[in-house]
Amino acid sequence: MPPEPSPSPTALPPGRPADELLAELRGLRDGDAPTRGGRTFAYVYDAGLPGLDELAAAAYGAYATVNGLDPTVFPSVARLENDVVGAVSAVLGVPGAQGTFTSGGTESILLAVKAARDHARAERGVERPELVLPSTAHAAFHKAAHYLGVETVVVPVDPVGFRAVVPAVEAALTDRTALVVASAPSYAHGVTDPVAEIASAAAARGVLCHVDACIGGWYLPFLRRPGRAVEPFDLSVPGVTSLSVDLHKYGYADKGASVVLYRDAELRRHQYFAHAGWPGYPVVNPTVQGTKSAGLLAQTWAVLRHIGEDGYTELARRVAEAAERLVPGLREMDGLRVLGEPDGSLVAFTVTGPEGDPDLGLVLHTADEMRARGWYLQPQLSFDGMPPNLHLTLTPATGDRVGALLADLAQSLKAARAAGPVVADPALVALAAGLDPDTLGPEEVAGVLAFAGLGDGGGLPSRTAPLLALLDALPGRLKERLLTEFVGSLFRV
Repeated sequence: MPPEPSPSPTALPPGRPADELLAELRGLRDGDAPTRGGRTFAYVYDAGLPGLDELAAAAYGAYATVNGLDPTVFPSVARLENDVVGAVSAVLGVPGAQGTFTSGGTESILLAVKAARDHARAERGVERPELVLPSTAHAAFHKAAHYLGVETVVVPVDPVGFRAVVPAVEAALTDRTALVVASAPSYAHGVTDPVAEIASAAAARGVLCHVDACIGGWYLPFLRRPGRAVEPFDLSVPGVTSLSVDLHKYGYADKGASVVLYRDAELRRHQYFAHAGWPGYPVVNPTVQGTKSAGLLAQTWAVLRHIGEDGYTELARRVAEAAERLVPGLREMDGLRVLGEPDGSLVAFTVTGPEGDPDLGLVLHTADEMRARGWYLQPQLSFDGMPPNLHLTLTPATGDRVGALLADLAQSLKAARAAGPVVADPALVALAAGLDPDTLGPEEVAGVLAFAGLGDGGGLPSRTAPLLALLDALPGRLKERLLTEFVGSLFRV
């Protein structure tokens, strides 16, 4: 159950003892999904290494009060960032590559899009830049385009393998294209786009190419070390001009650690913001953030050096072996279909009905049944001809959980099939069909949310299948509008 909502805002209460406050924080965490133990298959990355969390916390504490804004005042910040980015460049870069430590994959992607937009303006005179991306590219690219005034051109993917189709990407490139995107791998299905071919097509038109390796960038290279076949995807691929990699994923630092890497310093320069036209200190910001704690940078530096190359190779092996047990186990289950050919760490599967077609209700019931058994598998709704599915993120800590997961999944499937179909409320679907998301007022939105059982701001119900079935039936823009209001209702102040 979600925690009790905070009371109405008042003046700060009297001070309380530290141990009492920490106990309350621990109590609040009791209602969250677990971040350790290998039962949460999204959002968290658990190396399962004894002492790693303690090291990370201590390293963060050593730099928590250091301001990463100005490395001339705190020169150790520059040293730590050079070490971290240098390590990433040694694995994924080329001689002369330059990069920046960021707060996560979204910021790395936003900065790469900004650099490409400003490069297209400065070097090619493009006034209305476009971003070409497969439909499976991460939502962060759409967020970046929205923030930065870049138009998106979305290209469909192969409906069976879910990889970008190179001729379709080539056809979408124009004189206005500032950047083309490939994923290594895509989040939704865990498959890698044909990076070399996309980068070659981009280079032939003089267009920059970004590889979103936020997931695979610190995992796939360490699979290659012991001899597993991994297609090249990094800056060594001709035509790839930038790359993002999250170190809070398979680098196992805490959230807030990523690197965006460019082929050279000239391209990275377009990422920076500088301003001297005010009476304060001259501002030069490599990232979206200005003032920021150096704690996460120090923590990432310590975690990278603690685990080391051999350690990351061993952790990648554990993830790959977990996938080698999980994927065949899924394929052996009647009525399950693994989507595409996953590259190891991310797996998505759909559940089919009697006719062999993906069944939204079975997918959503299965998610609810698994959650009731203590597992979190992430539901993903249907989109652009791609079926609804359940997404799993594998980590080293899930390796010895695969057998138990498959056993509970088999029971959950039986329960899901016995639960009957999930049908979105026809009255609510009819109501929603007549709504214009761009003109909805707060009262109308509140009415729809209340009709859907989301009107009290208390979070999601314990069984989400009916709600998610409704969302699946709604047009995209209306879905976005309602979800925005719902999330806003969780933050009451």
